[in-house]
Amino acid sequence: MTSHPYRDLPEAAFWRRAVAGKGPTVDPLSGGFLTLGRDDKVATAGSCFAQNIARYLKRSGFNYIVSESAHPILPADVAERHGYGLFSARYGNIYTARQLLQLFDRAYGTFVPAEEIWPAVDGNGRVVDPFRPTIEPGGYASEAELRADRAHHLARVREMFETLDIFVFTLGLTESWESRIDGAVFPVCPGVSGGSFDSARYAFHNFRVGEVTADLAAFIARLRSVNPTARIILTVSPVPLVATASGNHVLAATTYSKSVLRAAAQEIAEDHAGVFYFPSYEIIMGAPAAARYFAEDMRNVTEEGVAQVMTVFLRHAAGVDLPAHASARAETRDATLEAAREWVEVMCDEALLDPDTE
Repeated sequence: MTSHPYRDLPEAAFWRRAVAGKGPTVDPLSGGFLTLGRDDKVATAGSCFAQNIARYLKRSGFNYIVSESAHPILPADVAERHGYGLFSARYGNIYTARQLLQLFDRAYGTFVPAEEIWPAVDGNGRVVDPFRPTIEPGGYASEAELRADRAHHLARVREMFETLDIFVFTLGLTESWESRIDGAVFPVCPGVSGGSFDSARYAFHNFRVGEVTADLAAFIARLRSVNPTARIILTVSPVPLVATASGNHVLAATTYSKSVLRAAAQEIAEDHAGVFYFPSYEIIMGAPAAARYFAEDMRNVTEEGVAQVMTVFLRHAAGVDLPAHASARAETRDATLEAAREWVEVMCDEALLDPDTE
């Protein structure tokens, strides 16, 4: 028999052996992955789905860092509504690589956007932060209050970047709205959660693979300039777009967006030491799952799906299984479905793009 490279490949390289008949709980992570220790300081940022990773890391007893926390007197549900603890700092959803890069630059004073304050959309005289438009429900009472809170926030962001050991970033979107003045990218279209839309001031931009890889590479260089040993995990959110301004059908637009992000994440992981890709997207969206991990709206991921993602993550990163109580919750899918759906929608800025969800 002749020899060829495929003869000695592991089981994971073959669809028939690694996927066919394995069911929805297939584990698509193969090869080397990051090792997560109990003392490693882990920070998270990204799209709505990234909040699930933070939630499970805290629940599983790992050293999840929150550099910007609420006052202890504030009830937990109130703190959560104000964006505390959802991520490692109170930056809200960061959907694109450009947003992440600009967050770093704003934190270190190398980028000061032309637009610093937006009026609240309901005309109540309050103001919102264009880069965290929903972080303060109802907006800030004054510009002075907003600026003071932003200064505190950016200081905590610097603290996070400089002290973390592992940074988990979930890429969510390629579609964005940016300032025609200085290229500042906003988490949601102006006029939705603050400010007012003006086509002379704002432009739609749909990032391409090369742009995403360039932004991620620039961010990695900046992060390691202040934290040389930082390790990075990139994931792609499986949550489809709420709406698209691309002119395409929302399903085609979603496919484009996730394909770009998946390709960019792979290139960055291959080209940079200490950067790893984790296949949360594949676990939820792959053929073996057969849409089992989605709620009835075919957009929100159920608790069962999140549990499967984190089971695979912790198995490979830490060599542990999820706590029994988390697994038990995953098995009671019907009981947790509505809660999981509501949780994602409430904490997702993008959901506001569809007026029927307001």
